[in-house]
Amino acid sequence: MVTVHNFSYGLVNPALGYLMSCLGAFLGLRCVTRARAYTGSARIRWVILAAIALGAAGIWSMHFIAMLGFTIPGQTILYNVPLTIVSMLIAIVVVGIGLYIVIAGQGGWRPLVIGGAIVGIGVATMHYLGMEAMSMPDTMSYNAPLFALSIVIALVAGTAALWAGTRVRGIGATVAASLIMGVAVSGMHYTGMAAMRVHADAGLSSGSMASMGGASAISFIVPLLAGISLLMFGLTLAITLSPSEAEIHEDAVLQYRMDTEFAPGLAVHSSGAELPVTPATRAPGGTSAGPRAGRAAPRGGGGDAFTPGGYANGNGGGNANGNANGGYGNGYGNGSAGGAGGNGAGGGQFGRDQPGPAVPPLPVRRPSRDAGPGSR
Repeated sequence: MVTVHNFSYGLVNPALGYLMSCLGAFLGLRCVTRARAYTGSARIRWVILAAIALGAAGIWSMHFIAMLGFTIPGQTILYNVPLTIVSMLIAIVVVGIGLYIVIAGQGGWRPLVIGGAIVGIGVATMHYLGMEAMSMPDTMSYNAPLFALSIVIALVAGTAALWAGTRVRGIGATVAASLIMGVAVSGMHYTGMAAMRVHADAGLSSGSMASMGGASAISFIVPLLAGISLLMFGLTLAITLSPSEAEIHEDAVLQYRMDTEFAPGLAVHSSGAELPVTPATRAPGGTSAGPRAGRAAPRGGGGDAFTPGGYANGNGGGNANGNANGGYGNGYGNGSAGGAGGNGAGGGQFGRDQPGPAVPPLPVRRPSRDAGPGSR
């Protein structure tokens, strides 16, 4: 067997990998909270962003940051570029599928188990495919018990990530879930690395070692990780500027009320709700019969001046719809009707069904009987 080192730079790689995993998990969970609040294409967009954050940063980046600390004395390890890219895409796709299954299933246990299995198997596939992407003159094998344990850890970590995505909402709970997910992802990676056995291949010469293809970690992995870090920065800005889950729900409720209460063909009645204009509210010939067309009759009882149902002018003169006015009363839907000529005490004083002061009739000057034509 060949001696390998998983911690060539001490705790630098494990610590950086863990922090990247926690950051990706945190951003992914914040995206999931938005995806839960939306439907349709908006939900799909947030699921894709969550999958990129969790799959690319939370899982794949942690794996290859840790791999930068893996060395074999006297050898240069190269990486197969296509296999490395495919391993990252696998992580993103399986996380996205698992998240969508769980969110569409409203957090039920069956979708959670199915989605967790898909994510766990996908994460394990990503890990071991990334190991196969290493180009070196030696051969690899795996310890069976540790290999199986790494698969179990991947399944548990995937299920826990999906469970957190359906339950976690607050910032504090999201941070705690991210820290736990970082431990699970790191534990799966180093368990898989502990299962690996490297055997020297005596049939390979130094010339064949030089002919091996691949890119070095400095020329390929490091720039790719830097690009993912910039992507996470942009995702952080997008999450910060986007409405939260609670704000999305409030906007949806407000939009629903606007669509239903102010839709064309509907009218506001005294309770503020919408009623369609029906033939029953109109008399033959198109005139109003009883309450005004399109409005419900005012309800009995005292309503305040801000109860929807029609305005008053404060000049007496009422109608049968409760829009009478008098004194200081606005007659906002609950005032009693005024006199036929508009001189009665209509409306409600301050909107409380109290009659306003009676309006005295205007004096009328009549001409003197002795006055001749043309005199006033």
